[in-house]
Order: sequence, then C-alpha cells, then structure tokens
Amino acid sequence: MVSSSPSIVWFRRDLRTADHPALLAAAGRSPRALGLFVLDDRLLKPSGQPRIEFLHRCLHALNDQLGGRLMVVHGDPVKTVPRIAQEIGAGSVHVSADYGPYGRRRDEAVEEALGDVELVRSGSPYAVAPGRVLKGDGTPFKVFTPFRNAWLDHGWRAPADTGASTVDWLEPPHSTAIPKTTEKLPDAMRLWEEFRDERLPDYDKTRDRPDLDATSRLSAFLRWGVLHPRTLLRDCDGTYRSELAWREFYADVLWHKPETARQNLDRKFDRMVHDDDRELFEAWKQGRTGYPIVDAGMRQLLAEGFMHNRVRMIVASFLVKDLHLPWWWGARHFMEHLVDGDLASNQHNWQWVAGCGTDAAPFFRIFNPITQAKKFDPDGAYVRRYAPDSADLTPIVDHAVERQVALDRYQAIKS
Repeated sequence: MVSSSPSIVWFRRDLRTADHPALLAAAGRSPRALGLFVLDDRLLKPSGQPRIEFLHRCLHALNDQLGGRLMVVHGDPVKTVPRIAQEIGAGSVHVSADYGPYGRRRDEAVEEALGDVELVRSGSPYAVAPGRVLKGDGTPFKVFTPFRNAWLDHGWRAPADTGASTVDWLEPPHSTAIPKTTEKLPDAMRLWEEFRDERLPDYDKTRDRPDLDATSRLSAFLRWGVLHPRTLLRDCDGTYRSELAWREFYADVLWHKPETARQNLDRKFDRMVHDDDRELFEAWKQGRTGYPIVDAGMRQLLAEGFMHNRVRMIVASFLVKDLHLPWWWGARHFMEHLVDGDLASNQHNWQWVAGCGTDAAPFFRIFNPITQAKKFDPDGAYVRRYAPDSADLTPIVDHAVERQVALDRYQAIKS
C-alpha cells in the first residue's frame, strides 16, 4: 500500500541502485525515499585504512547515483536510524538483510527502537540467502561440494529491475559530508565486462597464477555490494560460478554457527598447541620470512590491500603450520588490511587452511612454499614485483623441520 510518508533506504553492504530489492520494496511503500548510510564505529574500528578508503569511494559513487542526496552520518545505528526516521516522518525503513552475527543483533535492536516504523528486509548480499539451502533432512550442509550442487539446483531470482530513478530521493534534512577520498571508484560493471570477455574463458586454467592478470579483482566490489553476485552469475558458469558458491557457503556456515567467527568449528582443535612468538609473527606480517612467495604475498597485502587467493592459502599455511601460530592471529591481520575483508569468507578460509573448519583441507596438507612458488610463479615474476630482495633473506624457519612439528602436534589431538 502506497503511503504519503517517505521511506528510508538504509544502505549497508548494498552500495548501488541497480538490482536492489530493498529499493524496489521502498518504492512500493512510497514514491519518496531518503538514502542513508551510517558510519558505525563497531564496524570501522576493526577495519584498516585501505578498506575504509574503499568504502568512502563507494559512498561517493553511490552519492553520485543519488544526485548528491545520500545522507551520511556517524553514530550508533540503534540511535541514529530511529532519530532520522522520526525527523522526516518516515513510514518505513528498508534494508538488505544482514546475516552476519553483529548485523543480525544490530538490526533486531534497530527494529525494536523504531517502534511503529517498520524495518523491512528485502534481498541480501547473496544470490541465495544463508539458511535457505539445506540437506534433505533439513540440516545445514557441512561440506562444500554437496552445498554447491544444492545451491545450483535451488537457483536464484533474476536481477531486480531498479535504478536511481526508482524513487524520488529526498534532500537530507541537515548537512552531511562524505569523508574525502584520493580517487574515484572504478566502474565495476565495466571491470566485470572486461574480465568476462577477455579473461573468463581461461579462468579455470589461470586463476591460480599470481604472476598473471587472470582474476577479476572484484571481491571488494562484491563485499560492499557495488555489484550483486546475481549480476555475475547471469554471465558465467563453471569454475567462476563455483568460486562465488564458496562465498555463499561460508556465509551459510556463519549463519548457522555464528560462534565460528572466533572459535574452531572442529572443537578438537581447541587442544592444538600453538606458539606465541611475536617476532616470527612480525616477520610474517612484514614479508620478511626468507621464503620469497610468502614475502611477496604479505607485501602485496600491505601495499594494495589485496592478495591473490592462491598466495593467501600459501601464507596462511606458513603461519599456522610452519610458524605454529594461531589462525586467528592471521585472520585478524587480514581483516585489518584486506579491502575485500569479509568476516565469513576470511574466518572460514583461514579455518580451511588450519584444518579446523567446515570442509577443511586435512591438517596434514601442508603447503611447501618453495614448490608452490615453482608451480604457480614459475618465472618468478610475482616475487620480483613485490619482494625482489626476499631471496637475499635467511629463512626464519626450516620448512621440513617445522612440517614435522606440525604433524606431531596434530597427531596429539587426533583421538
């Protein structure tokens, strides 16, 4: 039913106007809407400057789509959103559903604080909302491949037909300032189309090569919802579609087991003995381990807020199984520096490497950083780009020795 009261579209991880179910729902309630984004310290404080800078660029791009009418405020959403709703006499607040542990708690608190103003959840950052794909007995999947098959069978809706003109955007009720940025956000659709047309046909053969420009580099755009995965799924199949399924799988795991953002999914790993060597951890963080591909990956992370996925697995294995340090130390470092840092994907990819997560690689699968470099950076181009001096550094540990230490520690917790 169309109301004379305006709506609020509260943007979070959906910083776009195209294919936006919440925007469509808002238009169904009122022809007028206020576009709102809340800079929430609970989410900003764990984020490093690269991710915050990318967010600001996303906000500027969204503001341009809204004709300069995006309202950006800094504060606690539980207080801020109801206050602004009351200020403009909003009849409803529209959001894309958040399935993360904090987001769910926040939205429940906002919903209660809004009182008679309805919080309407429409769509999500995923092609299929977490919790929807279940086994035949109604329980969640614990292994990726059966999940992916069921996810493909379930399918997803076509992209929503929305754009900046779906509603009339209200002028913010008071002045608002989006934090300044150093550069504009690239056109995400153009980047996707270039990848789709030029590199996607060879993706299954080249995706593990960090020395090649073979991946889409769209993970940050997906993380902030500048692109919706349905847009990409419409134009791809095969290996790339499976990579998107991993993202949906880990979101589903975290939905069912929110405690795994901080805890081992396989609780026997709570007994695993870890070291507490801060000097080794610092050498890993700075890319000064003496293992060239590890150092190149860690320096790429610091320089670009990004790391190639194959290299993420190599450096994670090195931290957990060569340095015997806790996976959550590495996960926290990644979340601080990755522009595409996503809680579900980050934590559960780390647990996959550490052997303690859902569908985990066996713990005894220990990446050899030397043979991995030979296989995936055969000419050394990736290492030369990011860590040209690493070969001159003395390795901080002996991989063969530490591999055996890791296996012995695993043996002790198996029973």
